[in-house]
Amino acid sequence: MDTAAAEWTAPPDGRTGRRAGRRVGAWAAGLLFLGVGVVVGCRVADTDGITPVPQFLAFLPWLLVPTGFGLLLALYARWWFGVVWAVVLLGLLAWFIEPYGKTGQPGGRPLVSFRVLTSNVEFGQATDALVAAVRREKPDLVFVQECEYTCDARLRKALGTDYPHRAAQVAAGSAGSVILSRFPLDPAGPADTVTGTMAMPGAVADVRGHAVRLQLAHPMPPLPGHVDLWRRELGELRDFAVADTRSPLIVAGDFNASQDHAAFRRILDTDLRDAARLTGHDRTPSWPADTTPAFGAQIDHVLLSTGLSARAARFLDLAGTDHRALLVDVTLHQRG
Repeated sequence: MDTAAAEWTAPPDGRTGRRAGRRVGAWAAGLLFLGVGVVVGCRVADTDGITPVPQFLAFLPWLLVPTGFGLLLALYARWWFGVVWAVVLLGLLAWFIEPYGKTGQPGGRPLVSFRVLTSNVEFGQATDALVAAVRREKPDLVFVQECEYTCDARLRKALGTDYPHRAAQVAAGSAGSVILSRFPLDPAGPADTVTGTMAMPGAVADVRGHAVRLQLAHPMPPLPGHVDLWRRELGELRDFAVADTRSPLIVAGDFNASQDHAAFRRILDTDLRDAARLTGHDRTPSWPADTTPAFGAQIDHVLLSTGLSARAARFLDLAGTDHRALLVDVTLHQRG
């Protein structure tokens, strides 16, 4: 009786414990692969899906981390199907991390060079930092998002002399936007601008005798419940880009989208090219500023049409905003 009781209450041996641990590891790996697989599947299908897929797509390269951890768990669990699953996911992620979009630079004779700066000042909180950056870097065109009434007044007072031309739609909170210019501006008509939940003003700049169309971009972010609106407003930017290709076009701002979003790739499939990619900064994060450049997504862009080239680009850290500013040196070329 005593011997039987002792056998009944004996603790499980090490082999049984290892088997239990491997089962737990296999389950954990499977859950990781399932979550990553949904996001990667949407990328393969060239769609942004529904919440939370668009949010995770913004950080697609970082999905290598949970996938790699899942691979280690699958190896520990000796779950060979999971190992194959992980290798396939890692291969797809590596493929899609490659830069997207056109890279050709115009070959015509250079006509004029100028500098473009775009910055989301987060409800106007980074206006003073932006003013300091503008005075230091001396851009010719400045695209400012989330510029509310206080921001607009500060820009007028501090930069009005150097930037006498402007296209502005000032509003409270995040809705206001302003384009500042050293060059004369003709305001764009209602048919030549993009309407959105947040202001996206446009204009035509007289760049030393050459007409260059300007369009500020600030579509709604892909917040839960607003993904359709975000997709629609990015689609309107895309439609604007293809509506008129007769004159050079610059579209700059906070797109709330990266190259890993299908809606943004539709824009890159037009005549427009991303200045950051043209200058070798295609994966440099611009948001959130607190974790860049180590971690983040590039959602702030300067897009250039045929006839415009990017010679250099730099991301600038500004105090008071969750976005990094983007400074691009642009050259206008004679069209063939």
